Amino acid sequence: MSIDTTWLRCPNCLLDLDAVEQRTLGCPTGHRFDLSKHGIVTLLPPRAPKTIGDDRAMLDARAALLDSGAYAPIATAIADAVSAAWVDGAADAARIADLGCGTGYYSAFLAGALPTAEFLLADRSVDAVRMSRRAVARSTGVVLDTWRPLPLRDAVADVVLDVFAPRNPPEFARILRPGGVIVVVVPTAGHLHELRAEGAMLDVPAEKAELVADRFRADGLAYRARTEVSYALEASAATQALLSDMGPAAHHPDRRPASPDHDRTITVSVDVLVFEHATDAH
Repeated sequence: MSIDTTWLRCPNCLLDLDAVEQRTLGCPTGHRFDLSKHGIVTLLPPRAPKTIGDDRAMLDARAALLDSGAYAPIATAIADAVSAAWVDGAADAARIADLGCGTGYYSAFLAGALPTAEFLLADRSVDAVRMSRRAVARSTGVVLDTWRPLPLRDAVADVVLDVFAPRNPPEFARILRPGGVIVVVVPTAGHLHELRAEGAMLDVPAEKAELVADRFRADGLAYRARTEVSYALEASAATQALLSDMGPAAHHPDRRPASPDHDRTITVSVDVLVFEHATDAH
């Protein structure tokens, strides 16, 4: 079985899941979940909304953009944030839950830096989880709904990773081990502003990092670090199209301008935020 059940609990009754047959997981009350032929499991709660997450076209655009190295400085900042949270090589054995894993690019980058780390790759999109598992060998793939109680056990992760993804602070806090960290990446108001000014991207609220920090503080998580990653990206017309096609704006084609036809400089600007459990969270 290509899945580590020590991460998982039943989305129906919230009891632990274990292997009950070669390709079937089950809980003590009798709920059963089959692994797909790709070695992933879908753990959605009863009456979950019938959303599918990012479609294949969005994921393909994102993979092409990320594989070009356009966001490599962001991946480096994430790896630095994770490494700074550990001492004496402890990060090498970290259990990392990538919630909203997308193509798996950021977890694959971390896996290169922490070769013995174990990964939980989770997304609402089945295609995203499949792509991510191909990118990260030592991983468990789960389709889940981040907005609902997570089908993950208490205190199961050393690191929770959330990059441009939905956030569920109380659940992130619940699955985090004492001493663990949550690394969240959010765009600043200046991120891709050249494209936003043309209507090719959705707007980013001002002071987004502060708004996110307030939400996490409310759930007992201390705001420990903030790193701004900003740089000029020399973007071809094709790269600009990928930036538009890989994000939420792709769901709103009626609002997008014509495709760009020239190269130019595009601003990349994000905040990498680090939170942890602490009694002095404020």
